[in-house]
Amino acid sequence: MEVKLWNDKREREMYENFAELFAIIKATEKLEKAYVRDIISPTEYETECQKLIAHFKTLSSTLKDIVPSIERFHETYKMDCPAALNRLVTSGVPATVEHRAAAAMSATTSAAIVAECVQNFITAMDSLKLNMVAVDQVHPLLSDLSASLNKLSILPPDFEGKTKMREWIARLSKMGAADELTEQQARQLHFDLESSYNSFMAALPTAGT
Repeated sequence: MEVKLWNDKREREMYENFAELFAIIKATEKLEKAYVRDIISPTEYETECQKLIAHFKTLSSTLKDIVPSIERFHETYKMDCPAALNRLVTSGVPATVEHRAAAAMSATTSAAIVAECVQNFITAMDSLKLNMVAVDQVHPLLSDLSASLNKLSILPPDFEGKTKMREWIARLSKMGAADELTEQQARQLHFDLESSYNSFMAALPTAGT
């Protein structure tokens, strides 16, 4: 005796859509695992993943009244596809696109910090040229410079600019706010700033690397 899963055309379409949704989730899980294990190339992965995500979005939109929660659907049919859920529901883009976005964001952030460091170097050197040598004028400038240098991950902990700024900040901290640097101290600080600035520029990666 043949058992029908549906009573009418509408029910049949619903079950066919369920089967398609199930297949998309399973296929995405396999694709994610293949990519992680380097079984397929990033280009192949991205092309296939974008297709699955597009199909998933279309189908889940069609089924939104019957399947309001994909997570519930996943749980009901005991699918065990966490990677697929993350890709289809949480992320919505291929892993390769996520990685490119993260790299671009990192590069943008680094560029902003480099610009901040350059600005702080120039401000500190210009201030000394303008004879702004009181401790309460110099200390904040060196603190800002030191903080911006510490934010840049490409610089090693023992980078010349970092160590020299720490030494100068420690020296200034022992002086009173109204105290002023002597002409010799100001000259030495300017020399250290200029030397550190040149080392900083030399430490930056060139456009080709």
